[in-house]
Amino acid sequence: MTDAADRVRVTVSVAVEPQLAFQVFTEDINLWWRRGPAYRISRGDRGILHLEPKVGGRLFESFETAAGEKVIQTGEIKVWDPPSRLVFDWRAVNFAPHEITQVEILFEPTPTGTLVTLTHTGWSKIRPDHPVRHGEQTQAFLRSLGMWWGSLLTSWRAEAAARASDTH
Repeated sequence: MTDAADRVRVTVSVAVEPQLAFQVFTEDINLWWRRGPAYRISRGDRGILHLEPKVGGRLFESFETAAGEKVIQTGEIKVWDPPSRLVFDWRAVNFAPHEITQVEILFEPTPTGTLVTLTHTGWSKIRPDHPVRHGEQTQAFLRSLGMWWGSLLTSWRAEAAARASDTH
């Protein structure tokens, strides 16, 4: 597959400094990451999303079940370079052990705040008929995934802006 068939890239600007942008993305991930079946594993409001702030740290969701706490890991931190770069492996819950994609987020200072670029790659390694693709052809799937990340980054941007206004 070509590079374009392997990745999704979403870019947003926010009127906060890179340090705060990175902090909200990582430390406040449970606050801005949307809820619901399209975004979380747990049902309702019972799940908590965690991102461990170090190389080798996990991105995971934890929630209580009748049998006790359940933890589902969806990522592992590969690059931890605050406030400019974060990279993590990402796996859907229905991925086989060898099925891994990668998410890179860049936080670049601008005269008015921070430009955030999220790139999600590795889709050429995920078979075309994988359930994560919801039956969509490659380009339609990548468009949908871009919209999914765009929705999440819209929530993140709102949380970052709210945090900035709280500090003034």
